[in-house]
Amino acid sequence: MLKTYANVLSHPGSALFSFTALWSRLPLSMAGLGIVLLINERTGSFTQAGVLSAAYVLSAAAFGPWQGRLADRFGQAPVLWVVGATYALGVAAFLLVVDAGWSAPWPQLCAVLAGLSTPQTGSMVRARWSHAIHDRAELNTAFSIEAVIDEVVFIVGPVLVTFLTFQVADVSGLVFAGAAAMLGSWALALQRGTAPPAGGQRASSGPTINWPGLWPLVAVSVALGVIFGSAEVIIAAFTEEQGRKGAAGIVLAVWAAGSLVAGVAVGALPQAADPLRRVRASILVLGVLFAPMALLSSIPLLAIAMFLGGFMISPTLIALVQLVERTVPPSRLTEALTWTTTGMAVGVAPGAAVVGAVIDGHGASAGFLVPLAAGLMGAIVAWTAPAADTSGGMVTAPPQSH
Repeated sequence: MLKTYANVLSHPGSALFSFTALWSRLPLSMAGLGIVLLINERTGSFTQAGVLSAAYVLSAAAFGPWQGRLADRFGQAPVLWVVGATYALGVAAFLLVVDAGWSAPWPQLCAVLAGLSTPQTGSMVRARWSHAIHDRAELNTAFSIEAVIDEVVFIVGPVLVTFLTFQVADVSGLVFAGAAAMLGSWALALQRGTAPPAGGQRASSGPTINWPGLWPLVAVSVALGVIFGSAEVIIAAFTEEQGRKGAAGIVLAVWAAGSLVAGVAVGALPQAADPLRRVRASILVLGVLFAPMALLSSIPLLAIAMFLGGFMISPTLIALVQLVERTVPPSRLTEALTWTTTGMAVGVAPGAAVVGAVIDGHGASAGFLVPLAAGLMGAIVAWTAPAADTSGGMVTAPPQSH
């Protein structure tokens, strides 16, 4: 297992760009929860917190694909410099407006500004891997590494933002997230040697994206986003009902830990012949596992259930990335990967908003029905979707002689 990962990380610059992007991805697990915790702390309303979180993630969803297209066309570095600075500015403005007690639409507008400039470094790093590696077995391991790093982010981020919000200052979690995104993006921008070449006009007028093959994957990503967005709010509400609201970050970290374990295993195992089959099975199981959680009444039992559910996350995400990489031309890969990220963001918004209303009306346990329904809908899309047309993807390198 270790040799498999060592071989992939031995590619020049790969370990550095992968580690650097970890920092700029921290807002993925900190910003949404940080907004929920901060606004609920100030107003006592999960509904208002969910709406502001939705404004943030919807704006990220709206501009994410354009950011990916700009990176494909002009190169990653100039895009990273701009979005890193703008994201930090948006977070700072949001905190100033909230602290001053300004009413709508100012908090929403500042949340939108931060969301619009959310660095899409997860897609950019995966595009770097695809540029550096042409062997599918190694690329599967590389994508698994990124899935594992995503889960490290989702383990550390919720614990960190919860600790900072409740133990340091209620704004400190978002301050840290903004700084990490800015500095991480700028550090990645400096690593020009490992970035894919800018496509120029060819990135938008060259080979087209295979939209019929990509849209079902985006729809599955939306379902995953609903699961992720609703779970954050549910767990925050559940732990508050149990009188231990500070445990929310720990439970979310346990959930991510389950996904991390699964991601490490997937990266070391032989590549499955049909990643679509993995998507279909894993999202179905992921959704169904939320059903018994509605009956749980203690935080330790919920943590165990979330850990088991986490085993389905990394296999789904890794398979989705593999399908996208096989479906679109290399010159449009960053944009296409960002569309799946956008799908998740689109799902996070209604997931957070709807489950917030459900919780305010019926309690945290009822909220688990939202991710259950989302998982089932995602499974329906995956199981009815045809096999992706891989004609636009990267061509597998010929076998090497030994």
